[in-house]
Amino acid sequence: MHGLHTADQVRAAEAAMMRTVGDGVLMRRAAAGLAHHVREFLGATYGRRVVLLVGAGDNGGDALWAGAELRRRGAHVTAVLLAPDRAHPAGLAALRAARGRVLALHPPGPAAGGLDAARALVAGADVVVDGIVGISGRGALRDPAPELVAVADGAGVPIVACDLPSGVDCDTGATDGPHVRAALTVTFGCRKPVHALAAPLCGPVRLVDFGLGPFLEGIEPHARVLSDGDVGARWPVPGPGDDKYSQGVVGIAAGSATYPGAAVLAAGAAALATSGMVRFAGSAADEVRRHWPEIVATGDITDAGRTQAWAVGPGLGTGGQGRAVLEEALDREVPLCLDADAITLLAQDAHLRMRIHGEPVVLTPHAGEFARIAGEVGPDRIGAARRAAADLGVTVLLKGNATVVAAPDGRVLVDPAADSWAATAGSGDVLTGMIGALLAAGLDPWWAAGCATLVHARAATAAAREHGLPPVPAPASAMQAAIPVALRSVRSAASGH
Repeated sequence: MHGLHTADQVRAAEAAMMRTVGDGVLMRRAAAGLAHHVREFLGATYGRRVVLLVGAGDNGGDALWAGAELRRRGAHVTAVLLAPDRAHPAGLAALRAARGRVLALHPPGPAAGGLDAARALVAGADVVVDGIVGISGRGALRDPAPELVAVADGAGVPIVACDLPSGVDCDTGATDGPHVRAALTVTFGCRKPVHALAAPLCGPVRLVDFGLGPFLEGIEPHARVLSDGDVGARWPVPGPGDDKYSQGVVGIAAGSATYPGAAVLAAGAAALATSGMVRFAGSAADEVRRHWPEIVATGDITDAGRTQAWAVGPGLGTGGQGRAVLEEALDREVPLCLDADAITLLAQDAHLRMRIHGEPVVLTPHAGEFARIAGEVGPDRIGAARRAAADLGVTVLLKGNATVVAAPDGRVLVDPAADSWAATAGSGDVLTGMIGALLAAGLDPWWAAGCATLVHARAATAAAREHGLPPVPAPASAMQAAIPVALRSVRSAASGH
């Protein structure tokens, strides 16, 4: 598990560190790491053409110092100064001393020749280093940066971002106009929320550890990211003294005559997630038994036996019958995972929302369901999920390419999926069944939601790659079938094999 720290948290830690080691030392360490990763990205340095897009501030200074190091190693380095009057003076002097070239674009409107020369440099580069704005930047790129970034994109020139892709918000990962899409991001000191919330815009993220860790001690991260090893170590597996009951019995209330597939997907995912026992209740009982003979299925939740948790909602319906099922599950006084129609029912009834407040409940809304029960998500997904969890008194799992899991006590996990293969009908039903199984096995709701989310994403990737590369779209049933593959992967990471 690693933490994600906001821009304000990083600035406070860096200020404390600079009082100890000095500003220049900090920048030189960051720049040395940036140069190392650019060299690694290129594969060789001598004769390569490197263009630095340099804005005002420290990120521009990092890029200039790194450019000086790359020039000393034989690269042809040119710095395009987007704000010449505010370029970092020491970094600029270092690049010039290393015989790097400098092209200054003067505001308010750069001379046509200068901009033409900058376009040609970018289009002919082997790599562009984005030192336009840093973690303090807000809003979209400003002229002439968008045009030069577009030239790089159009020419297929990869961009290595310094700390974060410029034009992408550090704390929310949001964009509201032109921005950088990086092939690689080199960040300094610690990871920031943008690296998880906008992972597709960052590319692979490389961390340069320049000694900030001790100065972050005592600062609670804004959010955390689980590793495969974290999840593999917590995933329940049977021990010598276990039986089907001791490992957790989960109840699944899902599906209907209209949506029997939701029942099959949720119940089957629960059966694959642990070695315990699954009970199903609903009108799709025959379909569930046909696909999963090991599941104990009945037509009505009142006839279901004892369970340690319930997962309720996918395909359930939002009429009187669906409400009766939800109320019966609430009456059982066991941990709950509530999804889809169960969330809609909660949104319609303040009394039902009061019943879940403070209870071991996981809600799993997508953005539309979230809006119904907690208001619009907006650009700050972490903030929205955290507020909803506190207001509703339950764990909230806000689905998306970057899934956010917030506990009522303020803890937040972010799962930055490596791809988007889980964006398919029925995948949420699979996730619901997995969370229910983990709740029945005794995991804390926050951990159950976070662990299931990571394995769910790995299963989606495995399903897409089932027949080799490149991956191809796979339905939720294939994702469900890939759960054991994903579990082997995380268990292997936990054991170090």
